[in-house]
Amino acid sequence: MRKLLPAWLAALVALGLPLRAAVPSPAAGVILLANRDDPDSLRIAEHYAEARGVPRENIIALAMPLAETITWLEFVSTIWQPLQDELVRRRWIDAMPMTLTDGVGRKKYAIAGHRMAYLVVCRGVPLRVAASADLAAPPAAPFDRAEFRTNQGAVDSELSLLAQTNYPINGFVANPLYRNDVPSEWERAQVVKVSRLDGPTAADALALVDQALAAERTGLLGRAYVDLGYQLPGGDRWLELAADQLAGLGFDLDIDRKPDTLPLAARFDAPVLYFGWYAGTVNGPFLLPGFRFPPGAIAVHLHSFSAETLRSDRTGWCGPFVARGVTATVGNVFEPYLGFLHRPDALLRALARGATFGEAAYYAEPVLSWQAIAIGDPLYRPFARSFDEQWRNRTGLPAPLAGYAVLRKLHLLEAKHQPAEALAAARAALQAQPNLALGFALARRREQAGDAAGAAGALAFAAGMPAFPPDQWTLAHEAARLLERVGAGTEAGQINDRLLEDPALPAELREAWQAEAGEAAKDGEPEPGTKK
Repeated sequence: MRKLLPAWLAALVALGLPLRAAVPSPAAGVILLANRDDPDSLRIAEHYAEARGVPRENIIALAMPLAETITWLEFVSTIWQPLQDELVRRRWIDAMPMTLTDGVGRKKYAIAGHRMAYLVVCRGVPLRVAASADLAAPPAAPFDRAEFRTNQGAVDSELSLLAQTNYPINGFVANPLYRNDVPSEWERAQVVKVSRLDGPTAADALALVDQALAAERTGLLGRAYVDLGYQLPGGDRWLELAADQLAGLGFDLDIDRKPDTLPLAARFDAPVLYFGWYAGTVNGPFLLPGFRFPPGAIAVHLHSFSAETLRSDRTGWCGPFVARGVTATVGNVFEPYLGFLHRPDALLRALARGATFGEAAYYAEPVLSWQAIAIGDPLYRPFARSFDEQWRNRTGLPAPLAGYAVLRKLHLLEAKHQPAEALAAARAALQAQPNLALGFALARRREQAGDAAGAAGALAFAAGMPAFPPDQWTLAHEAARLLERVGAGTEAGQINDRLLEDPALPAELREAWQAEAGEAAKDGEPEPGTKK
């Protein structure tokens, strides 16, 4: 991996060119790139500018191909060079022009830095640059391994180096921001942080912006899920570290350590934070009919081709995530190899300490001019609102999700060895506003304490619920099983009836739960020769 430190830096500084001129605010420093030949691309750029207060003159619309995958010639002639020229002309990049070009036809500039906060690429801008055999170079360390000599890559990752000049396109470039807690001004000036507003439809891309704003108003509300067990030490270690962080933040958390990915029947209500691996395409509870992420959700599934296309709601992971309402995700357009994936633990660490999604994505990604992309509003700060602030304003939280804030409070109090205060908070909240996830958590604690009546009482309201949303089907089923165990068979049967009456319930779940309900009914029948 290479650090590019031009020898002419001192001369540029002597001439008075700043490394990075200040901009009034992060939004004022956002540049939006749209495809001039795609009306939806322009509409997404305009929507983002209006929603975030980005000056409209920061929108750059270029004529470019409409395909997701393009050649190096197309990339340089329609995206890289016209964009770099325009950024230099508008003084977003501090540079002096030269008369030379490099081996792929890019102009050589003497570049001192840039003043962009983020470059936001809008749906319609191509996604991938295909490998070009005629641009291959002789192997040299660390690219003497064949898999690292490729020049295929993500458009966005190449654009991260707009403030570089003449970098080799074969292989990758070290990211100076990777796990760098205090990057220098020079290191920041080396990288243009790029994020993408994209998805299977234009509406999906627009929703990325609206969901980010909604989540910033309330703070994150929901549960956390970590799905590991693929048995490769590196990835599992990252996911274990992410799980530790999630537990420390107080989120109600499920960790799956089985080799397979989460099954369709896994509990998966309100997944506001999800980190998992390793399957080629979306599966499990994400495919429940009508499934949606809660606002603000961050979901990462580690896979080599998770973002091979963003135009499908069934292929890969990133497109399907966006189609189902995720707010931010990361992925790869070609094979990156394990060590060059976004590290989920680093991404979460940066977000949890208040970083924007754009900052966190570059904190977590080791290399540039490679395969990774970030999808979502780069200004999105999921932890902009502290939990203490969220808790103080809990009466104003949206009713379906407010119970998850109480669950988080319960975990934080229990971590402080205050179980009585935790139970009191849960009971008060449940009485004020019934919530299935909170009721189940309280009932499980009462069951473990040997208080069957208390467990049944905590979930009594669930029997009267008219229906359950798709992400709560398994939670409702687990609640019915708990009620059965503590002797509340009538209430358990009422919940099971609601589930089985739902025409959208998948046949796989219906058959399994009908069989369970039948066995429970048999267990409740009197022995032959006895009276009911």
